[in-house]
Amino acid sequence: MNQSQEKEKVTRKVDTVSLVIIATILTGVAIRWLQPVLIPLVLSLFVTVGLSALIRWFEIKLRIPRAPAVGATIILAGLAFALTSSVISASISQLSNNAETYQEMAANLVALAGSQLPVWVENYLKEAGHTSSLVPVSAVGPLILGATDTFLEILSKSLLVIIFVIFLMIGQSRSNSSSGIWAEIEGRIQRYIVIKSLVSALTGILVGLTLWTIGVPMALAFGLLTFLLNFVPSVGSFLAILLPIPLMLSLTGPQITLAITLPAAIHFVVGNILEPKWMKDSLDLHPVVILSGLIFWGMLWGVAGMLLATPILVVAKILLSKFEQTKALADLLAGRLASFRSPRAS
Repeated sequence: MNQSQEKEKVTRKVDTVSLVIIATILTGVAIRWLQPVLIPLVLSLFVTVGLSALIRWFEIKLRIPRAPAVGATIILAGLAFALTSSVISASISQLSNNAETYQEMAANLVALAGSQLPVWVENYLKEAGHTSSLVPVSAVGPLILGATDTFLEILSKSLLVIIFVIFLMIGQSRSNSSSGIWAEIEGRIQRYIVIKSLVSALTGILVGLTLWTIGVPMALAFGLLTFLLNFVPSVGSFLAILLPIPLMLSLTGPQITLAITLPAAIHFVVGNILEPKWMKDSLDLHPVVILSGLIFWGMLWGVAGMLLATPILVVAKILLSKFEQTKALADLLAGRLASFRSPRAS
């Protein structure tokens, strides 16, 4: 009887685990399939939570009633989006119009690099049937044009996010109180968005001014892109450093060195010293969990998934911590493995 009960218990556990795996896979497929609707909706939710801090500032500091505060916030957010879109669009248009020039500069740079190769390397390449130009220079122009089309598509889709945000903020104005789990979620996400926005703005301004001083084309646009990419943990800073490199071909060697090393130093100081000091334990997530979430949501939703990965993980951890059966998973996301130790080991 005892053996049959144990077998039945093991069978139930196997069935439960199997159902959880199947449900997870189906959920991932549904999230992937519904991404045209879910991405703008989820992004607008987090934007609305972030703008709620500005609404409260209007209400508390300036003592403005709720409705005018919401209206002022919508106007300021719309102006900021219009300014950002106009700068990026103008820079993308400039980049697209000068694609042939950048392709020619890339060809000259490749030819110069090939002329500096050691004799034995050049002979080896000739014997292997290659030229010293290992980079497909002809692909530089189409690559630039493809990148500009991608950015313009992102800007066009952001209009749907704006519509969602407006309706969410109007609906939020009807209820001025929040409590329980939602209050904790809103507080954590709001703190993350505000601090991350300040850190990203500081990084973008410093990088933009640095590139402008050195003489890199489209320095203002790269400052804005640095601000946006800084919301993507780890990978965003790396991409922000690499993006201006194709436009540095007309600069001298020392200028190129400064245009790479100085922004990298800014990212390191702000991202590794100032941001942890300001953020403290507001996320309560292990760095490996953040990186894993970045990869997972990036596979599902692309760049938008990378932007939303950290806030989604914060919400998931708070929800898991509220139920006794899933508290261990919440501790796992925070990097606290004590919950998984057996009572004998403790």
